[in-house]
Amino acid sequence: MRVDYQWLLQTAAQRGVLLSLILLLGACAGASPYEINLMPAPEVYEVDVIDPFADATPLDDLPYDGMLYATDRAPAQQGAREDYYLNQRGQVVRLGVAQVELARADITWEEARRISLLKNRTDKFPIRVSGVEEYGVLDRSATVFEEPDTLGEDPHAAAASFAAAVNAKLAQSKRKHIYVYVHGYKVVFENPVLVATELWHFLGYDGVFVAYSWPSTPSRWAYTRDTETAEGSARNLRIFLEYLADETEAEQIHVVGYSAGTRLVARAFEQMALMNHERTPAAIYARQRIGHVILVGADVDRQVFGAYIADGLLTVPQHVGVYMSEEDKALRVARFLTRQERLGQMWAAEELGPQAADFLHESAGDISVINVTSAEGSTGGNGHAYFRKSPWASSDILMTLAYDLPPAERGLVRETAAPVWTFPPDYIERLRAALMKANPKVARGMGERGTVLEDSARH
Repeated sequence: MRVDYQWLLQTAAQRGVLLSLILLLGACAGASPYEINLMPAPEVYEVDVIDPFADATPLDDLPYDGMLYATDRAPAQQGAREDYYLNQRGQVVRLGVAQVELARADITWEEARRISLLKNRTDKFPIRVSGVEEYGVLDRSATVFEEPDTLGEDPHAAAASFAAAVNAKLAQSKRKHIYVYVHGYKVVFENPVLVATELWHFLGYDGVFVAYSWPSTPSRWAYTRDTETAEGSARNLRIFLEYLADETEAEQIHVVGYSAGTRLVARAFEQMALMNHERTPAAIYARQRIGHVILVGADVDRQVFGAYIADGLLTVPQHVGVYMSEEDKALRVARFLTRQERLGQMWAAEELGPQAADFLHESAGDISVINVTSAEGSTGGNGHAYFRKSPWASSDILMTLAYDLPPAERGLVRETAAPVWTFPPDYIERLRAALMKANPKVARGMGERGTVLEDSARH
């Protein structure tokens, strides 16, 4: 038998490259799934100058103890390796609240609130889930394939309890808004709960944050499985968002999707668009109340997203923000594996055809493309998790959610070669001035620095 050594060497090399690429893609999952370190403070905040907690309700006054969640994972049974929910599809949406605690015993939440705003802090502040209280199954998510006892004696009890918790917090909030975070590939149930907690922390605990945990799998080899699951979970996410619009008192509902989680988000909104195709955008908004949809590091086929737009996706939310990067290595791997361009990859100016450029110019009020490559800290690691790692990117996203500021008012600048927004060197000064103008109450301990910012805000 003749052995083709050249073929063997080439095959081994290709497998080695593929292994390296998959391991790189796996880095998008971030820190330990059960415990993560609190993200750097958004740069827009500054100790004793701009404080997101100036008007915050103390945590002790929250009407529920922790972070609200919705999940279509299967619940963990006694003896399972997972503590709360499995890394398997559960079909129905389960609602509840997760308790989150600091993993350090030497610091309180009040101290953490102050220290978390420090720039370039060296200490780490790990947070973890310490328990969950499940309200039960969202009745409208059940299908004819479910067991008869899935919903219990009172099918609507879980939906009513969850809505009551949301409404109680909205009653305490200045912004009567709900923010839903949808995570990416290869993480367990706790990860989105913790990420949602830190995002809510830097929103000053105003409004209601909800972690949506779809059944991704904590394995570097689960990319294909997770992306297929993401497509299938879109229905449950849509149903959950419709439920929030129908049964809570939220004035607006915002969604932040990350990485493979943007597949759920994009498809859910395409479904909403198709189901409401006979209604005007104003009528759809009155019914669904969707404000901002933010897609970060979107692992969505670019052409598929274009088809979703053709189906009317942009008629559902008030605005879609697509964050892209030229240095997102995880999406380079996703492109290699799928052989298709990803939505979160920044294109070269010559790659954007005239029709697409014209569309983005004409639809500026409905969709914005933001290039984060020049944002401070956006290229760290594999360049994928910049919404947490870059204090500029997190500032831009959170101030969009909190104050509904369009890109120009947030301090971004428009590129000349394409309808894309970028971060100028003085971005933070611009954003602070805009924030002072939008909400002067966040300024405290003014002094000379605050006076300069006030003058900037007036102009």
